[in-house]
Amino acid sequence: MTTSLDDDKAENVLTIPLQGKSAMADYIVVASGTSSRQVAAMAEHIEFKLKQNKVDVLGLEGLRQADWVLIDANDVIVHLFRPEVREFYGLERMWSDATAEEVVTVGTDG
Repeated sequence: MTTSLDDDKAENVLTIPLQGKSAMADYIVVASGTSSRQVAAMAEHIEFKLKQNKVDVLGLEGLRQADWVLIDANDVIVHLFRPEVREFYGLERMWSDATAEEVVTVGTDG
């Protein structure tokens, strides 16, 4: 998944571990694209890669507008934003109880 985001030149990619904090998922991945077109392309590529790896996509919301796209892959929830939308909603602030060590920039390791 993160390789797909790297390939699509996603910006400010963060993974936030939720184990022990929430029952909804183990991780949230948050990333930005520079335009709605890029956000939509990133979402479509992630959905394709997940299905290719036989991971069920439980939900995909917001693809039509592509200002904020949410992909529910069961244990991982991916939020893709245009930068100004990401700033407006401040999703990372909602999980501000995560320590600096827990909020990690995602590398290219898949």
